[in-house]
Amino acid sequence: MMITYEDFRKIELKIATITDVKPHPDADKLYVLAVDIGGVTKQIVAGIRLFYPEESLLGRQVVVVDNLESATIRGVESHGMLLAASDQAGISVLSPDRHVTEGSIVK
Repeated sequence: MMITYEDFRKIELKIATITDVKPHPDADKLYVLAVDIGGVTKQIVAGIRLFYPEESLLGRQVVVVDNLESATIRGVESHGMLLAASDQAGISVLSPDRHVTEGSIVK
């Protein structure tokens, strides 16, 4: 499905730093993350648990969708989406190649 350029411009992609990581209480493949998006902390549920140990995520900068409608995932509220690429080898979380200010807009 194709989207228009105007539709794409509505998506707010921002840099966030992961400040807390907890296993999802009811799903073996999910983490419940706290992320700092420029002074605003949000909870995001992400399906990356099989590919990243908790300690490798703490302090890591990632790309998130900041204006996604909230969703309940296996009973836990998620207020955004962490972006990752997937291929036959697994999942790779998208991160900037240098430290940038939390809340920076991804263009």
